[in-house]
Amino acid sequence: MEVPEKENQEVKRRFQLWVMPSTLELADQYYRSDNCASRSEFIEKAIQFYAGYVSSQQNQDYLARVIPATVKGIVDESSNRMGRLLFKMAVELAVIENILAAVCEVDRQELKRLRGQCVEEIKRTNGMISFEQALQWQKE
Repeated sequence: MEVPEKENQEVKRRFQLWVMPSTLELADQYYRSDNCASRSEFIEKAIQFYAGYVSSQQNQDYLARVIPATVKGIVDESSNRMGRLLFKMAVELAVIENILAAVCEVDRQELKRLRGQCVEEIKRTNGMISFEQALQWQKE
């Protein structure tokens, strides 16, 4: 059975409202410019607008708490992932260093000089060095 249109609509209710005369003057002054048929319609729209404003402030306060916590979670997870990757890279580097140390004969003085040169090269290139660059550098 279909419900008639009028039964679905909310019925307006009359109630007493206590406001300052200056507030009523504001409503009288602006209700026509807001395309309202009456002062009551203007006041109803004002209440709905203010309720939306209060709701948005509550949402803003909620977001102000939630966003930093979410970002912190993302950063923490990213840091954990990077830490695990750096650990794996350090293990592989240690394997390579041990293999090189076993097959190469480099004295302590030469190693110290090479380390100093590598530090300077990494500083100069901001950490961007490739195997090809290192090979060319060693052949000079």
